[in-house]
Amino acid sequence: MDNPRIIHRGPYKYVEQGEGEPLLVLHGLFGALSNFKDVFDHFSSHFRVIIPMLPIYDMPMLKTSAKNLSEHIEGFVDDMGLEKVHLLGNSLGGHVGLIFTKNNLHRVASLSLTASSGLYENAFGNSFPRREDKTFIREKVAVTFFDPKHATDDLVDECFEAVNSREKVLRILSIAKSAIRHNMAKDLPAMNIPVCLIWGRNDIITPPEVAEEFHAGFPDSDLFWIEECGHAPMMEHPETFNLILASWYETRGIMQKS
Repeated sequence: MDNPRIIHRGPYKYVEQGEGEPLLVLHGLFGALSNFKDVFDHFSSHFRVIIPMLPIYDMPMLKTSAKNLSEHIEGFVDDMGLEKVHLLGNSLGGHVGLIFTKNNLHRVASLSLTASSGLYENAFGNSFPRREDKTFIREKVAVTFFDPKHATDDLVDECFEAVNSREKVLRILSIAKSAIRHNMAKDLPAMNIPVCLIWGRNDIITPPEVAEEFHAGFPDSDLFWIEECGHAPMMEHPETFNLILASWYETRGIMQKS
């Protein structure tokens, strides 16, 4: 993914690459498209990989919620004429994918979640982020990962810029609160589709017990762990993440062996 061209289609913005069954990738709250660079490059030889940009900072303030982000994705899938999709979501993107799946089960061929919200998460905590303190922001970005080296200057700058915009930070807090309110535990048993859970063993934002609860709640799920890994497995251990997901797709007959 060398700065792929962002496609504008009415109210929707996205990147795509490859051919075959659509694999819809949903990013997290601070998830730039580059977070899925390795997924995009690896799986576009097997799928039509599509990454829509969630309009986190563009929705009306009172409508900024996980539920309305899911409705945005519904509209996108309709507009693209996609009959059935494979979903892959990280963090907030996983939660959006869960809501989409609940409301459109017949349109989801498989669901893959990594460090997904939807049950429980630690975000900024209950305190308002100390916006002017870049060291504090760097520390908060660093806890996303097991190895803080992945908290690059670019990631820190992106987060710092977001929380120092009043408009953006209010939307961030609104979405975070809506996600906490919108617990999906009771909805999982009805999602009788193949589910792949890939979790960092050292995730402190959606910790391991969250993965275990997801695994217990879905009728048909497989849970995989990545050691020395935090809240963004596809960034921190991209090769391992891709290997796990590809092997799962092959085992489930979703993807032909390479």
